[in-house]
Amino acid sequence: MLENDKAAISKLRLDNALRCIKSAKILLEEDDFKSAANRSYYAVFYAIRAVLAMDSVDFKKHSAVIAHFRKEYIKTGLFDTSYSLILSELFEVRTDSDYDDFYILSKEDVIRQINNAEHFVKTVIFFLSEKIDLSEINKIKS
Repeated sequence: MLENDKAAISKLRLDNALRCIKSAKILLEEDDFKSAANRSYYAVFYAIRAVLAMDSVDFKKHSAVIAHFRKEYIKTGLFDTSYSLILSELFEVRTDSDYDDFYILSKEDVIRQINNAEHFVKTVIFFLSEKIDLSEINKIKS
């Protein structure tokens, strides 16, 4: 894969991540907590895939994407270990929200999910901005 292709895929995935955060906030306002949690997780998932695109790496399973990111980026110190904890919580809450009919999330839980997703995506944007031009990416407002 050419460098330009890698960058284009990475930017597309970052844009998806940012749209998920925007959607999560809208869903939160509508008190749709399970859907907001889902979008928060997917924001981080797309951000991770944006990082992996620069290595021409992708996987069909979420668990493989997460495992590779942890091995190549967290265990190596490129990302702090706190991002692994954020990822675990987002994944667990998303899974419970999507598959457990009786799982209950509070508004505070979802706000934490969204804030963690925003923090994670901002870090990925900073990380990738040292490798590719992200000037046209609609960055998260602080």
